[in-house]
Amino acid sequence: MTHSPMSWSLEVVVVPVSDIDAAKAFYADKLGFAVDHDTVINENVRIVQLTPPGSGCSIVIGKGAVPDMPPGSLQGLQLVVPDIEAAHAQLVERGVDVSEVQRLGENPQPMPHPLDNVGFVFFSDPDGNGWGVQQISTRAQTGVPIAPVT
Repeated sequence: MTHSPMSWSLEVVVVPVSDIDAAKAFYADKLGFAVDHDTVINENVRIVQLTPPGSGCSIVIGKGAVPDMPPGSLQGLQLVVPDIEAAHAQLVERGVDVSEVQRLGENPQPMPHPLDNVGFVFFSDPDGNGWGVQQISTRAQTGVPIAPVT
């Protein structure tokens, strides 16, 4: 019996936080994530789902119905943007404590922009969950441009 390839899609990542309202404000107001829903089931259960602009994957913060992880313990979350310099400027303008643009390594093949694949900035949320932002304007495997969010 052969199976045709199935599409597997990352949909939600739980981000452990200590203060749901402060985290919601950070992700929505400082990072520009859309608040998909803020659901209070009872005094012990609250789920807030937020989605980065243009992303098919959301984050969830909350209590009660999410895995119990120490706040700030999630590291290495990564966002992708077509222009790391513009993303850096936007984060600074919104008051995010973000690193300078860093070039990490060299591209193994010519890319449309010298920072593609190797241009990064880093920041943490109020609890210390660590994020990276990487520039990818064109996927190397397909040559398909990453469309900017309008």
